[in-house]
Amino acid sequence: MNSTENTVPAGREAITATRPAGSQAVEAAAHSRRALNEALASGTTPGQPGIWVLAHRPESAGVARRVTRDMLQGWGVDEECADLVLLVVSELVTNAVEHALPPVALRVEQPTEGTVHIEVDDGGPAVEEGAWAATGSPEEHGRGSHIVASLATAHGTRSLLYGTSYWVDLPLAA
Repeated sequence: MNSTENTVPAGREAITATRPAGSQAVEAAAHSRRALNEALASGTTPGQPGIWVLAHRPESAGVARRVTRDMLQGWGVDEECADLVLLVVSELVTNAVEHALPPVALRVEQPTEGTVHIEVDDGGPAVEEGAWAATGSPEEHGRGSHIVASLATAHGTRSLLYGTSYWVDLPLAA
């Protein structure tokens, strides 16, 4: 059975799926994935997380910023705080794409008033670095983790059965 890799738009995010070529079941599966991502991302009030499954490609950092910005706007987060959250989201998703295996999943929630919790799960360390990481100079690596640490009230990693979760808590007020 042939299979092709396709990018399926799901709202604003893109999901990469491997599908049987020519199968009519493909559209049903794509619709199910879209519906799942939309349902997971529908929580826009504090306490309800937004969860997105992202394609393992560089463009996913931009997708992650857009969906997170929408969620933060729904919560009424001011632009200055939102920019800091988006910087952290972008860094975590970029690292997952550049240094780890798929899948990449983003979770954003407001567990308490004045705090945002961000998690990015990946499939564990990649054997080879991504295109950007492989061509960058050593001086270009590691700065993002220092920025994240300086902005966070808490941050860390958690081992998962299928990979690693990187999490950060950020204040929503100065």
